[in-house]
Parts: sequence; C-alpha cells; structure tokens
Amino acid sequence: MMSDPVVLGLPISLEALEDVARHGRKVTVDAQARNKVEASRKAIDAIAHLGDAAPNVYGVNTGFGALSETRISASDVRELQRNLVRSHATGIGEDLGVPEVRGIMLLRAQVLALGHSGVRTEVLDTLVAMLNEGVHPRIPAQGSVGASGDLAPLAHLSLVLIGEGEAKVGEGALVTGGEAMKSAGIAPLVLEAKEGLALINGTQYMASLGTLAVLEAERLLTAADIAGAISLEALKGSTTPFDERLHFARPHPGQATVSANLRALLAESEIAESHKNCGRVQDAYSLRCMPQVHGASRDALGWVRGVLEREVNSVTDNPSVFLSNGETEILSGGNFHGQPLALALDLAAMAVAELANISERRVEQLVNPALSTGLTPFLAVGSGLHSGFMIAQVASASLVSENKVLCHPASVDSIPSSAGREDHVSMGSVSARKLGMVVKNTRNALAIEVMTAAAGVDQRAPLKPSKGVRAAVAKVREKVAPMTGDRPLYRDIEAVSAFLADGTLAAVTSAAVGHLS
Repeated sequence: MMSDPVVLGLPISLEALEDVARHGRKVTVDAQARNKVEASRKAIDAIAHLGDAAPNVYGVNTGFGALSETRISASDVRELQRNLVRSHATGIGEDLGVPEVRGIMLLRAQVLALGHSGVRTEVLDTLVAMLNEGVHPRIPAQGSVGASGDLAPLAHLSLVLIGEGEAKVGEGALVTGGEAMKSAGIAPLVLEAKEGLALINGTQYMASLGTLAVLEAERLLTAADIAGAISLEALKGSTTPFDERLHFARPHPGQATVSANLRALLAESEIAESHKNCGRVQDAYSLRCMPQVHGASRDALGWVRGVLEREVNSVTDNPSVFLSNGETEILSGGNFHGQPLALALDLAAMAVAELANISERRVEQLVNPALSTGLTPFLAVGSGLHSGFMIAQVASASLVSENKVLCHPASVDSIPSSAGREDHVSMGSVSARKLGMVVKNTRNALAIEVMTAAAGVDQRAPLKPSKGVRAAVAKVREKVAPMTGDRPLYRDIEAVSAFLADGTLAAVTSAAVGHLS
C-alpha cells in the first residue's frame, strides 16, 4: 500500500482503487480538476437561473427515463433531485462489503472530478470526506441492470450524502445515514439542479466489483502455476512440455509467461532426476498443457484489465458538460451503458473458471490410484481405514461445477425498462457479481490442489522436489500439518486459501526461485 493520497481528476490505477477500497488509503482532489468542476457547474447554474424560461435539459428541468419529455418547474428542481435519489434506491439482496462500497465511492468521485458532470465542488468534497472519514453507505448487491448507470446501487450511496439511507462508520454497526454523517463531522447536502442525476448515472458498481475481482484473479494466475508445479512433482510429471522452444513456436504471451514460471519452479529437482529415463512419453493434458490453458486465461485477463483501466478514468454520466473556446455544450449520450464491462467481466469469469477446471483434474490425478503411480489411494496413510483426500476432490468438483453455471454470460441478456425508452441494457452488474463468486470458488479449488499436491510430494520423500516446490510446500506446512490420519480438512483449506488470496504463497516461492510473473 502507498501512503500518498490518490489524486482524483488525474488518471488512477486499478491498484490505487484497491488501496483505497481495501486498505483505507486517503483521497484528495487535483487543483486543476477542481477548476474544471467549478467551470462545468457554471453551465448548469446558467440554465437554472433562467428559471422556467430555460430550454429543456435532461435531468436539469425534465423528468427521467421515459419521463424525460416532462417539464419540471424551476421551483421544483431541488425536490426533483431528492425524489430521484429516493425513488431509485430500490436495491435488494445482501449488502456489499466495505471494500466494494469504497471502490464505488472512489469511482463516483473520480467521475465528478473529471469535470463533465456539472456538480458543485461541495458534492465532490462530500464524497471525498466520506471516504477519508470511513462513512460507508449500505448498498444492497442486487437491483442494477447495468445501463442508465448502476442506478439502484448508486442511489443507495447518494441517500447518505443527503443524510438519509443507512451507513457504517468504519466497520461499525449500521446506523442511519444522518447519524453516520454527524459522527464523522460531515454536513449532509441539499442537492441542486442535476446533482442527483450526476451521482447515480454511471458504471461504478460494476467497475468497482469487477476491478477488485480481477486484481485477485491476477494473483490466482501465479498461484495456479505454483499449484500445478507442486502437482507435477508429486505425480512425477515431465518438464519437457515447458521447453521454451515449444513456446517460441506458438508465441502467445500468456503461454510464454506460464512456461517460464514453470521452468523456474521446477528447476533443481531430485524427484525429476529420479524418473528421467522412466519411458513415459507424455503426461495428461492437465499437466502437459498448463502453459496453454493457464496462459490463455492470462491473456484474457490482460484484455479485461485494459477495459477496466479505461473505465475507471472515464466519464460515464449523462448528460455531460463540455467547455470549448468559451462555449458550453451539454450533450446527451449513452456513456452510462455498461456493455464494455459486461462483455469483459463475462470473459474474465470464464478465464478464471478454467484455472479451477484444470486444477480439479490435477487433483483427480493425485487421488486416483489408477493415475497416481507410487502414491497411496487418495493419498491416505492407510487407505480403506482412512479416506485421505477423497472428499477434497469432491469439494473441488463441486466448485468447478458451480463455476460452470456462473459462467453463463449475463451480457447476452437484456430486459427493456423505463417503458421501452431504455430498451437495451447490459446486465454488467450481474457479470460483476458472478465474477466475484467465480474468483472465490477458484481460489478455494486451487487451495485444495495445493494442499493435496503437498501431501503427494511428502510421499516422494526422501527425494526432494525442486527448489520452488520445496519453498511452496514449506509454506503450506507452516499452516497445514502433514496428513497422519483422517481429520476435518475445512480449516486447512481456509488457511491455504487465505495465503493464495493475499499473494503470500507467490511471494515466498518467488523469493526462492526469482520473480514469478
């Protein structure tokens, strides 16, 4: 985590978002960005000051969605914005976690700081103060269709800015929005023209959830290579398929990265030396094709990262204010539509799920006595009396099967809303939620493989595995004792899953063999 504040109005990175969301990094606003915000507000004020003589401007003096042709009196502008926030707060389901909420808040503030939303600086400053003081609105996880913005989730956020809704301060108890703001010393807002719309119109829900999930998925890419390397050693697999000449001949970048990781992880192995001339020609695909499968997931997530990097620095509300050569234009468009994210996050879910899919097949290789030459059935100390890792493989199969259901793309669906005015929607919010579930399932599946493969390596003693695998297994053994008889495994799975999530296993292993990508 970096200690310097994240500066809104300038480009922010995905890692900066995670720092703010997960670690409480502070936030500030760039001075020039503040000037742009003030300038764009003047354009809205100019319309508001015309009163009922002003031309129709969507969301400023008109209704919303299918009611956009309905003119609103100048005397009702404040009530219009307040009613918008209240009426759109229709979220349902379980509440988002604090990191996801903080990510949404940061991204909403970033949109405002880019200077095209037409809000007062007070709105931006209130969001920044809430982030820095730890006021976290209650945002239910369901209710957005991913177009016209993530309306319901962002409305729940916006309720707290006006002293309504519910919130936590830090990780404290849920209280009313007014109480949370008062305890943090932040004055609630009275929204002026366009400000309610500027707060709820955008893709920040799906961008926050998607970014946090993709960053964890990227850590799982390295974890998958480590898990596969441990399995290969336990199964006395061949390292020939990772020869760099093969991967120069098919130059997909992810494939080359994975093969390089595996070469580093599997170097200097007594186990490999012991079966150098065993006569086996080829291993199962789940071992031999790790560069191709893991690598394809890497390449897919690399593309998804690019989409997210653009999105977190994009203006996604409507209408948008543009200033050029002293002239002001307020343009209505569709930047709130979540299709770019919906497609990307659906792909990310498929890419991550494949890491679990192939991992479970390696676990089967480890526990099936017909496939695991030299290892005990199910890696049990006394097979029959003991079941060993029999049901660990079943648990992994369950996770993999659930992922297959979750990988049905949300982005191929669309249900028209707002009396047909919003006739195509992205469902990107569903893509984002599903991706988070797939990442968690995959992390646990990889934890099962690491734990199971470590038991297989133990059975190859006194032969020593490669230096990289030795370091990884040693880390596992700090948390998970060797299997000397049957015991509940759920705590062991949780322990391994935790150091896959935070990158500890990758860091320890990299320290032993050099940097792993």
